[in-house]
Parts: sequence; C-alpha cells; structure tokens
Amino acid sequence: MPILDSIAIQQILPHRYPFLLVDKIIELEPRVSIVGIKQVTANEYFFTGHFPGAPVMPVVLQIEALAQVGAIPALREFEDRGDKIPFFTGIDNARFRRPVVPGDTLRLEVTAIRIGSKVQKMHGVASVDGRVTAEADILSIIASRSARDTKE
Repeated sequence: MPILDSIAIQQILPHRYPFLLVDKIIELEPRVSIVGIKQVTANEYFFTGHFPGAPVMPVVLQIEALAQVGAIPALREFEDRGDKIPFFTGIDNARFRRPVVPGDTLRLEVTAIRIGSKVQKMHGVASVDGRVTAEADILSIIASRSARDTKE
C-alpha cells in the first residue's frame, strides 16, 4: 500500500501529465528520506523518439523524477503549497549506469543532505531491480508562483 498514491502526489506537486514522473510514494521519513516508484510503460511519450525500435528512458528524465520525489517532503511543509514551484538550481556528481526500458519499475530513492525553508540539497539514486541506473546530488529551491519572474 503506497503512502501517497498518484492523486495525493498531484495534491502536492504542481507537475501534471505528461511531465509527472512519479506514480506513488512507498516510504517517507520527513526531512530525512523518501522513496517513490515510476512504472515505465511502453506508451511513455518520450519513447516515440528516444529511440525508435530501441526505447530507452532519457537519463535527464530519471534525474527529473528524482527531483520530483525529493520536492514532495519540502512542499508538504507549506500550507500554501499551491502557490509554490520547485526549481532546479544545480545537479552535481551525476552518474548514469544503465538504461531504463519499457516494463521497468524505477525505484527513486532521495536522501536529504540539507533542507531549508526555500533551498534543498539531496542525493538521489534511481534503480531497477536493485541495480543503479542513475544518481546525482540535486539542488533546488521552492519559489512562489507569484515571484517566479522576479529575483528573490
């Protein structure tokens, strides 16, 4: 049984189809770690061109999926989370280990390195069947939708 299903995730994250890349949250220890799942299916929009006849999930989307999972604990802490948007500010130490293909269950594990009211640093590891596919240190901010076009 998931801790958060897709409907609960959409009440927290601003992302929507086709860019919502997490289906459920199965573990959550606030301000410490979170684990999400992405069921990779053959009908994903990106497989049409990446690559015809040999579909592979783009690694940048694996990192995006990790960032989405990592944004959930931070956004949950805001009562006005509908006015918030998480933005990447950096990706460090990214490593890509193996391809993710249709039918894979992508496990997205994110551990907090630093959590602030606006700035986060986290380490994410994506894996399939216990084998790492991608990992990175992800830096992000939580910005106000109303202030997104101004410097803070």
